[in-house]
Amino acid sequence: MKNSRKNNWKADLGNICNSLLMMYRCDRKLFIAKILITVIQSILPLVSLYILKLLIDFVTLSITSGHFHTSEALVYVLFFCGIFLLNRLMTLAGKLATTFLTQKLSDYISNSLHKKSTELDLAYYDNSEYHDTFHRAQQEASYRPMQILGSFTSIVGSLISLAGTVVILASFSWLVIFVMIFACLPDFIVKLYKSRKLYYWNKNHTQLFRTANYLSALLTNRVSAKEIRTFGLAGYFRNRFNRLRKVIRRQVIRINMRLSVLDILAIVFETAALFFIVFMLIRGTVGGAITIGSFVMLFEAFRRGQSYLENLISGTTSLYDNKLFIRNLFEFLKLKPNIVTPSNPKPFPARILQGIEFRNVTFAYPDSSKNVVENFSLTVKPNSVTQIRGENGFGKTTLIKLLYRLYDCNEGGIYIDGTDIREFDLFELRKNISVIFQDFIRYNFTVKENIKLGEIDTSDDERIRLALETSTADSFVQHLPSGYDTRLGKYFANSEDLSMGQWQRVALARALYSKAPILVLDEPTSFMDAQSTRSFFDKLDNLAQNRIVLLITHSDEV
Repeated sequence: MKNSRKNNWKADLGNICNSLLMMYRCDRKLFIAKILITVIQSILPLVSLYILKLLIDFVTLSITSGHFHTSEALVYVLFFCGIFLLNRLMTLAGKLATTFLTQKLSDYISNSLHKKSTELDLAYYDNSEYHDTFHRAQQEASYRPMQILGSFTSIVGSLISLAGTVVILASFSWLVIFVMIFACLPDFIVKLYKSRKLYYWNKNHTQLFRTANYLSALLTNRVSAKEIRTFGLAGYFRNRFNRLRKVIRRQVIRINMRLSVLDILAIVFETAALFFIVFMLIRGTVGGAITIGSFVMLFEAFRRGQSYLENLISGTTSLYDNKLFIRNLFEFLKLKPNIVTPSNPKPFPARILQGIEFRNVTFAYPDSSKNVVENFSLTVKPNSVTQIRGENGFGKTTLIKLLYRLYDCNEGGIYIDGTDIREFDLFELRKNISVIFQDFIRYNFTVKENIKLGEIDTSDDERIRLALETSTADSFVQHLPSGYDTRLGKYFANSEDLSMGQWQRVALARALYSKAPILVLDEPTSFMDAQSTRSFFDKLDNLAQNRIVLLITHSDEV
């Protein structure tokens, strides 16, 4: 148990260091500037406090003696105002540094999340724990590292200011310092306790928050808008969302009300300490032990010392709080894909001669005991169209995912020219397979951009034209307001939406644009009208010249 806690603290400390290192890597100059500004801001109030003491003593002496030295007064006032000006400028500089660093850090983390999301196996998306981890990382990644920086700089600044305050208070009595520290201990313990309680409460209720977000997305997403209106589901989903939010709201109120009792006790301790110190200072001043200027300086030093201690406590507990939450980000970033390129990959054949062989393939999706594909064997020859036909649930689309290595076979294997596809470079394998899935994406880009996504590194207007012609999409694209440069969809202004059949033809053209030697078509005409379907299949044999065409269908159309 002790070793487990020790390991957790080591891991959390490592995460904090990684967070600070992440900020440093974002922009070294800004990060260092932020630290330097914090140090300067921590020293200035102490200097200001001492000058205030000198200024008050000067005024008191001038009143007592009846003599006023203008030059000396100007020096004190200039120093006091100069420090005030410098402090305000440092505050402004600190805010600017924080704003700029926040923007860079947000982009840096977004890129890290995007990169990791696209590296991971598709199997992760079938796992609810992955979605929980990703949800927590995504929700918190944009602001948690900056909070860690804020906590870290707050601790550094508070320690510097507190050290100076202790020196000032020690000139009067060490008892003051003891009382100041003792008064803040309950607040420190309470905040640590609250941080831990709230972290685990949020972690244990991730599914609840995700469900609420899902219902909210259903009510606001364009994809679900038609069906929600058709079946009159708006009221039903709103009621479910409101009931769920009511449960969350009640629990948030309940846990915060319970924790507030501890806050009240900590406040009582602080108030008692303030009463004791003020009484001590008044007695010392009236008894002549200290001057009025010293009274003001010591009183302000005590109040500021309490404030610095509170900032130190807040910074420490915030660091602890963020340490717990930042764990989510690094948990996600530490996830590793299982489907990777082998250490010594074999080159993908320049020209496929033997074809593709599915050899006794058996596969079940993660966390499922039922085989979707079992002992499946098939040989696909070059320069031909091979159909895989079957009913829904037969596993046709799963075969494409296995060929594309979105998943790996549980048993058996898939071979291209006699080489197991797991021996190829993953990027090269996927680059040599062009596919249109039945759940294709409708990209809200121009027609030309939609097609070029099939082979993003190339730009060939003639190939775009041929792809549109073969997919029969040219029949409507030429009538769009800006032709190939017309933005599709309804997400952006000045765009044109398409029917599902038209979208499918654009997606088919995207697959055809690629020069990949393997072309996989998963229900490529399921949304097309009869004429467009016949026109496409009339051209299908031509597509098989010097390539392999694998056609997935559940009909006898071909």
